Amino acid sequence: MSRETRRPGRHFLQIPGPTPIPERILSAMSKQILDHRGPEFQALAKHLFANLKALFKTRNDVVIFPSSGTGAWEAALVNTLSPGDKVLMVETGQFALLWATMAKSLGLVPEVLKTDWKVGVDADLIEQHLRKDTNHDIKAVCVVHNETSTGCRAWLQDIRKALDAAGHPALFMTDTISSLGVMDLQHDAWGIDVTVSGSQKGLMLPPALSLNAISDKALAAAKTAQLPKSYFSWADMLATNADGFFPYTPATGLLYGLTEAIDMLQEEGFDNVFARHERFAEATRRAVNAWGLDIWCREAKYYSPAVTAVTLPDGHNADQFRALVLETFNMSLGTGLNKLAGKAFRIGHLGDTNELTILGALAGVEMGLKIADIPHAKGGVDAAMAYFAETATSSAQKAA
Repeated sequence: MSRETRRPGRHFLQIPGPTPIPERILSAMSKQILDHRGPEFQALAKHLFANLKALFKTRNDVVIFPSSGTGAWEAALVNTLSPGDKVLMVETGQFALLWATMAKSLGLVPEVLKTDWKVGVDADLIEQHLRKDTNHDIKAVCVVHNETSTGCRAWLQDIRKALDAAGHPALFMTDTISSLGVMDLQHDAWGIDVTVSGSQKGLMLPPALSLNAISDKALAAAKTAQLPKSYFSWADMLATNADGFFPYTPATGLLYGLTEAIDMLQEEGFDNVFARHERFAEATRRAVNAWGLDIWCREAKYYSPAVTAVTLPDGHNADQFRALVLETFNMSLGTGLNKLAGKAFRIGHLGDTNELTILGALAGVEMGLKIADIPHAKGGVDAAMAYFAETATSSAQKAA
């Protein structure tokens, strides 16, 4: 028996992933394990593979690996590229930086476009850089759709147009680990060659599943790619997935959960899911603005629907503030990573959440600001409540 003092109520997990797991998904994952070589599992897998196509909006196969999203990064690179290949990457934050670091460690040559981490990917800069690459030495362009560390999004449609305008044949890859199930993604229509994702954010699952959606062009590149691969081989996965199986023991419990998660997103309707996240993000930003604090993301064009990074005034440490909020109100806020360390905290507003959850989180922040004696104006929660009231739509109205 634990000797710790019991804390009534629930813990508010307001980090931008992992996100709270809905009871339906927890229940699905608690099912007894199946024979992963048997017909019942085969039927489950085939149903899941079909639903993944709908989730990614692709006609092609989506590969599932038992790994964190980092594994999906690696799979995207090693299946399509060869040692010494140049890859164009945009350093929009900590996760873009880590993907570039991985590329270098695998024997690739990343060309990195720097930013101040306060904006998303500028498609015009990509086009300008690609136009200079007249020999087409750059073999892939890799961007993060939603930079979780900074709260800045990218517009993938514009990046696809940039590649086309430059007449460049590079593969187009994107990390959607914190955007899938949160904001619109159209793998086929936007001409994406490899879409990378993970289970623990908008998909409302525990960490440990990673995903690659793959275009025909990427599959063709895989036939000549020379980087070593084994565990993350697309060829092995696709060969066995075709029959509803996996080349090695799959994470069966998580596959139950993923199936349930996609069912839940489809029941709500993908467009409704995306609109819900945009609305919660706007309410959060209105609260931050009312407090008189700064949103880390500099331009509204790049505001994230998944997470908002909030900068504290000089002389106030964001990690100490987070610790106070956790101790006082049993709420976890996202830490500031790298350039944001100690300067900013992050409010996650993605996954299985609603208006009251968001308002509870914002109330915890506002009370924490007062207790920590951080200069701010009152009324952030009021601003969010007013926005929610103005934009409320009942279930009956939605059905009409």
